[in-house]
Amino acid sequence: MTEGLLVCSGLTKRFCRKEALKNVNIRLEGGKIIGLLGPNGSGKTTFIKLVNGLLMPDAGSILIDGKAPGVYSKSIISYLPDRMYFANWMRVKDIVEMFHDFYQDFNKEKAVDMLNRLNIGLEERMKHLSKGNKEKVQLVLVMSRRAKLYLLDEPIGGVDPAARDFILHTILTNYSEDASVLISTHLIADVEKVLDEVIFLKDGELVRQDSVDHIREVEGMSVDQLFRSIFAVPESGYPGLWDGADRGQAGPGR
Repeated sequence: MTEGLLVCSGLTKRFCRKEALKNVNIRLEGGKIIGLLGPNGSGKTTFIKLVNGLLMPDAGSILIDGKAPGVYSKSIISYLPDRMYFANWMRVKDIVEMFHDFYQDFNKEKAVDMLNRLNIGLEERMKHLSKGNKEKVQLVLVMSRRAKLYLLDEPIGGVDPAARDFILHTILTNYSEDASVLISTHLIADVEKVLDEVIFLKDGELVRQDSVDHIREVEGMSVDQLFRSIFAVPESGYPGLWDGADRGQAGPGR
């Protein structure tokens, strides 16, 4: 089973004695938006970092467009990390130029146009932007690449509802039909409307991979409702577990 945009077989990752991922088998096709869903410590960020080549698996294999993570995969993956990685002293135009120089598939005109429509000036320094605008700058740059696979780690965590709507709209309108977008999030209700498929991770194990339409048809419930039933999440959520705890923390199992 080697066909598919992303194929992971028996994927296992350990940090000391803790298994962050345990024998995970996942297959993704092109042309879809997929939700990577799970609570803090489920292995979402670990999985994304493995696919992006930032971590090495202890067992199993990863194939991206038929090839192991490396130079080629980095050329077709556009990655939004779970934390800001631009220096505060940098101007927005410095970051745009950096992407333009580094990525052949980066559309500078498209990025500048989106930033202008957001009223984010190219001369502004990152340290003077609000958290929401920093998130938007980073997302605009990532989505201005013509990639085959977009890996977005908690793109709507920690921003207000208006910013979430913009982020989801940007994702929907800025990826090609043959590309796929993998969105890691715990904000299921917000992102469900744009998803084609979902992957549920729990304690490093794959619980379920299914299409959103199939879940609604067979289970008779929304993805958010199914998620709450699988992870025993009350309607009010778990204080401290969902309100950004999955964002900005490094370590095993994320």
